Amino acid sequence: MSDTSPLQKPDWIKVRSGETDDFSKTMQIIKKYGVGTICEEALCPNIGECWKNKTATFVIMGNICTRNCSFCNLKTGTPHSLDPMEPEKVALSIRDLGLKYVVITSVTRDDLPDGGASHFAETILKVKEISPGTEIEVLTSDFSGDIDSIKIVTEALPNVLGHNIEIVQRLHHIIKNPPSEYNKSMEFLKNIKKISPNMVTKSGLMVGVGENKEDVVKTFRDLFNVGVDIVTIGQYLCPSEMHYPVARYITLEEFQDYKDAAINMGFKQVVSGPLVRSSFRAREVYSTLCSLKR
Repeated sequence: MSDTSPLQKPDWIKVRSGETDDFSKTMQIIKKYGVGTICEEALCPNIGECWKNKTATFVIMGNICTRNCSFCNLKTGTPHSLDPMEPEKVALSIRDLGLKYVVITSVTRDDLPDGGASHFAETILKVKEISPGTEIEVLTSDFSGDIDSIKIVTEALPNVLGHNIEIVQRLHHIIKNPPSEYNKSMEFLKNIKKISPNMVTKSGLMVGVGENKEDVVKTFRDLFNVGVDIVTIGQYLCPSEMHYPVARYITLEEFQDYKDAAINMGFKQVVSGPLVRSSFRAREVYSTLCSLKR
């Protein structure tokens, strides 16, 4: 991910090149089926590591988002119609890549009556049909808070259902534009557990946008109180000079402090570090969580 903010990146923020044979093979399969990945669309700093290890986070429902958050590199505007063959294309890509664990996310689609929940469910079910040995994590929008949309996704039985809070409450309305709302996102996560108490839930937070430790700890507390199982904390990196600027780079010691605070609060799994994103090492995190439940 590029960063044109005036702050100089510290030594601990280094993105490794991923140009290997496995990276190229992953690219070939993704291009073959014409599917999208958030790895490319969001300029993820971990694309080299993930693609080298033949893992990817697929983005469905196009690459145009109906919201315009100041931190995000996704295009905004009027989305195209859904591709009815996309669930099968994603499933075939996953099968050909031999993935045992996959993350599927999407742009926000406020233009759709259910926010795209049915398309998520179709994709989950198609992956189960074509690649039955693959565990599935989905990362969704807030579906505008619609509880029926949440039910549609939970009934498809993904292994993990995630929704990122992204920004601490004090800064949420500044960096995430309406109709995104902090409380709406918290209610969304709470409703997942109401509908499906055993569903593993996950949320991610970006730091370095102007928050303080009290803001972060409050967010942890709010996420814990709505039953979130897994939390990720990562450094915000500005995609371009047109995006919201980085306020500061969080030190490695602070990332460890945040992880310790979240674990002490009771979270089952916490991933914290400069280049951490919600899908970073998702398979390992889920596997560890499952082993703790045994």
